[in-house]
Amino acid sequence: MPDPMFKGVFPALVTPFRDGEVDEKAFVALVERQIAGGVHGLVAVGTTGESATLRHDEHREVTELCVKTAAGRVPVIAGTGSNCTEEAIELTQHAKAIGADAALIVTPYYNRPSQEGMYAHYAAIAEAVQLPILVYNVPSRTGVDISNDTLARLSKLPNIVGVKDATGDLGRASQQRLACGEGWTMLSGDDPSALGYMAHGGHGCISVTANVAPEQVSAFYNDALNGQWQGALYGQDRLIRLHKALFTDASPSPTKFALARLGLCAEDMRLPLVPASEASRKEVLAAMRDAGVI
Repeated sequence: MPDPMFKGVFPALVTPFRDGEVDEKAFVALVERQIAGGVHGLVAVGTTGESATLRHDEHREVTELCVKTAAGRVPVIAGTGSNCTEEAIELTQHAKAIGADAALIVTPYYNRPSQEGMYAHYAAIAEAVQLPILVYNVPSRTGVDISNDTLARLSKLPNIVGVKDATGDLGRASQQRLACGEGWTMLSGDDPSALGYMAHGGHGCISVTANVAPEQVSAFYNDALNGQWQGALYGQDRLIRLHKALFTDASPSPTKFALARLGLCAEDMRLPLVPASEASRKEVLAAMRDAGVI
């Protein structure tokens, strides 16, 4: 079987803020820490990067800073999704222009298009911009679920190369792999179930937890990719509490708390998101200890 275009762990990077603005120095340090921790690539300006509340100029700034800092050492996947097809095309054109390796494009949210509408959305972007595209399916946030049948149709378009699957439906992963064929990149978007996803033929994960524990998460995916399932199970057991703890409040507030605890960035969030609750903080700290982060 041909290798997928992307495999391993790709942290969905947070966007650090200070005094209401993007903290560029902290962001660069976070990227360097991830690369030093052995991650296989980076995702800029996804959900965890608070893309929904970034200004358009900030969105472009953070993506460009990620590409510049990575400097070709690992691939960069740029979040370029929108529920407006024209806007998604513009963001994807920018990602290509500044040298991103691929675009991560979420299914259109709020307007809840049909399967045919979603196909047309992705087909229009793929036709407009010659850049590898990963479809991001996260029904819990968008209100729509792109079907395996629609993904199979999209997989026939030359630059739609794979999926970030945040459904948590593991049986569906095997069905999708068979429907979309060899070479289709399958990345989980759900840290807790990623071990099962890999066993169903997945190639890796776009991970929230890697923000906090890049070395531990990278080791887990290296074991899984190499078929070292006992090592992967050990990693899963060590990380599962942290996977869960980072969603004990609205993401990414628990993740930013963890990074602040490590001295890597401020906890600052963009409204309507607020810092993590006290209960969430206690659980995050306990989980960081379990994972060997502190």
